Amino acid sequence: MPHLIHDCLTATEAYDGDEGRRAHTMTAYAHQLAALFLTKLSEGDLAWTAASRGLAAANASQDHVVIGSLRRSAAHSLAAIGEYAQARGLAATAAQFLEPRLGKPTPQLLSVYGSLHLVCALAAARNDDRASADTHIAEADAAAQRLGADGNHLWTAFGPTNVSIHKTTIAIELGDAQRAIAIGAPLDTSTVPVERQVRHAIETARALARWNRIDDALATLLDAEVIGPDQVRYHRLSRDLVRDILTRPRPPRLAVELSDRMGVRPEGPRW
Repeated sequence: MPHLIHDCLTATEAYDGDEGRRAHTMTAYAHQLAALFLTKLSEGDLAWTAASRGLAAANASQDHVVIGSLRRSAAHSLAAIGEYAQARGLAATAAQFLEPRLGKPTPQLLSVYGSLHLVCALAAARNDDRASADTHIAEADAAAQRLGADGNHLWTAFGPTNVSIHKTTIAIELGDAQRAIAIGAPLDTSTVPVERQVRHAIETARALARWNRIDDALATLLDAEVIGPDQVRYHRLSRDLVRDILTRPRPPRLAVELSDRMGVRPEGPRW
């Protein structure tokens, strides 16, 4: 990743005109990728740095879809460090920036627009603003229905399934574990990228654990580990969940074994 970013920055200095704008586009997306990984590793401040630098490159690209995509990345990074109001404000402004172009949208534009509303919905839920979360998820749902199918345009994984995945997460954030289980447990995520499949499994496992269905939560995590071992082992949410299971009386053997693979230890006595 450092070498890729270096090469992209070198290209922005070496080229101008159309080639220069494409170099800025690639630089923006390289920083978006860096921000994505840093967010998952709980490096929120570094993720914001990567996203803000990517946004500067996006602005230089003069491509409204690229700009919208990097604003989404920046909003994610803000949410990761607990700046929920700012995250929602940035994503909502970016969605408004794209709205005039929705008359005849490309799949890329529609995916970025819908994903911005998903960020807004999640940030609102984490800020305990149920009404705003419902408004934004409804807008994202409408965009997904307009897109017509699950896709991965500009690496958004946007479509009806990803909207349902976010509905699960939002229900958890608003304290409704039973609703999250009702939405999440039966959801078929096979049409979205592995990252989305695993993240949804982690969210469903969180809901199951809150409903005191520990064995089901653990089974969900272990199934996800088969298809995305690194994401399960290193994502902050799954590590926190396993750490919580270990603090319970007589934690399951499979949980102890998973914690060993994660390098996670309980904060207090195991028994």
